Amino acid sequence: MKGRVLIVAGSDSGGGAGIQADIKAVTAMDGFAATAITALTAQNTLGVHSVVPVDPSFIARQIEVVLTDIGADALKTGMLHSAEVIRTVVAGFRKLEDNVPLVVDPVMVAKGGHRLLQPEAEAALRDLLLPMTTLLTPNLPEAEVLVGFPVRIEADMMRAGEKLCAMGPGAVLLKGGHLEGDRVVDLLFQDGRVERFEDARIVSRSTHGTGCTLASAIAAGMAQKMSLYDAVARARAYVRRAIETAPGFGHGHGPLNHAVTVKSDWN
Repeated sequence: MKGRVLIVAGSDSGGGAGIQADIKAVTAMDGFAATAITALTAQNTLGVHSVVPVDPSFIARQIEVVLTDIGADALKTGMLHSAEVIRTVVAGFRKLEDNVPLVVDPVMVAKGGHRLLQPEAEAALRDLLLPMTTLLTPNLPEAEVLVGFPVRIEADMMRAGEKLCAMGPGAVLLKGGHLEGDRVVDLLFQDGRVERFEDARIVSRSTHGTGCTLASAIAAGMAQKMSLYDAVARARAYVRRAIETAPGFGHGHGPLNHAVTVKSDWN
């Protein structure tokens, strides 16, 4: 086991996304996952049925006790539902003396298109969190919220990626799963370069938690001192295999097979 990742995100009672997916993904990458939970959800493959937010002071306490004892080689954020929570997380991360990489999955838009952040929280994300972000991993609906224009084709992705980089993150992985067509294109913007990843689309309803899983798997790679490109490539391959071997649980958008890397003959 190599690489400590502190994940700040919400819990998914269905186990497919959120903190549960984050822990599974980091573990599957042979890393160690610690957490600070921002919200509890009553959730399954059909959707989110109820949310109980965690008090920001307790979120800060979780971050503090983990970092002062266990430490972290990488940080990852998911669901940060309010401006106060974002300010709390930023303050907690700023206490780190080392330059620890931060992966931000901007959980802003639900699968049905519902906005998950109020305007004040969106502003806090842009103004406070993005400038300290090492890698931002938006999907296309989230990118549209951040850049303020539609992102529907690859040319739009190029324009959006450049604008997102100008907002302060060190790099941006713009995920193209919402594009039309039988090919999936993701673009990695880093140091003025654009790396293009393209694969055949996997037709599956087992796609719940793909964003959480991808971002956490990348964070694990960064904690293990992989290059950003290699961490992204490994995480994408892992997520694709996890979709292909998904267990088919639930009646809606089902979970991935996060344990796809685990050998069954360990004993």
